[in-house]
Amino acid sequence: MRKLLLSLAFLLTFCVGFTAAKLTEEKPVIPAGHVTGVGGIFFKCSNPDSLKSWYTKNLGMPMDQFGTVFVWYQGAASTQHGYTQWSAFKKTTKYFLPSEKDFMINYRIDNMDALLKRLRENKVTICDTVETYDYGKFLHIMDCDGNKIELWEPYDNNYGKITGANVK
Repeated sequence: MRKLLLSLAFLLTFCVGFTAAKLTEEKPVIPAGHVTGVGGIFFKCSNPDSLKSWYTKNLGMPMDQFGTVFVWYQGAASTQHGYTQWSAFKKTTKYFLPSEKDFMINYRIDNMDALLKRLRENKVTICDTVETYDYGKFLHIMDCDGNKIELWEPYDNNYGKITGANVK
C-alpha cells in the first residue's frame, strides 16, 4: 500500500509540475497576416488534359477545367471546410512568370493587408496588386530563390459554393 501511495504521489507531483510548466511556457506570437496552410499546388506539364485524365483514371481524382479541389476540415474550426486546389498548366503558360520554375505553391493566409504591409517593409518582390474575387483575395510575390508564390486569403464558404465542393 505504501508503494502505491508513493507512486501516486510521485505521479501527481510530476503531473502538477508538467502542467505548471506548460501554462507558464511562452507561446510564440503569430502576427496577423501569416500562412495558415497550402491553398494550391500548381505545376507545368506538356499536356494538362491528358495528365488530368491520367489522375482521374489512376488515382480517382475528379477533375474540372481547373483541376481538382481537396476539401478538408480546418483544425481550429473543426466544423468549417477548407480547400486546396490542384492544377496542371500548359508548359507554355506565362502565369508563373517572372519565375522560371515549373511549379508554384499557393499559400492560404489569414490577413492580406497585414501581410502585404510586412512584405513591403521587408522589401519582398511583389509581382502585382491584390485582386479580389468572390472566393478570396490574391497576390503574387517572389521568394529569395526565384519561386513565384501565390498568396490567397480565401472566402471558403463562397469558394465551396462556386466550385461545387461544399460538403454537407
